[in-house]
Formats: sequence, structure tokens, C-alpha cells
Amino acid sequence: MMMRGVQKQNSKTITSALRGAFREDPKTRDEFLRLAHSSSGTLQF
Repeated sequence: MMMRGVQKQNSKTITSALRGAFREDPKTRDEFLRLAHSSSGTLQF
């Protein structure tokens, strides 16, 4: 990753956007994120 002089090899960047129920309902969003992150650190769809 290189940005404004910062260099780090083998780094990852994640960008996310929330729409619909995930944006409006905190309980739905929290449930989804908890389930998504429980699968060994990777998101699976």
C-alpha cells in the first residue's frame, strides 16, 4: 500500500458501503457483521 509516502508491503484495504436495512437498522447491521467476521477472518457471501 502506498499513500502519501506511506509504504507497507502485503497490506490490505477494505472499503464498505451500507444500503437499505443494513444502513437503517443497527441490529440487522450488527448481526450481519458478527456473522461475516466469525468465519475465520474472511467475508463469505
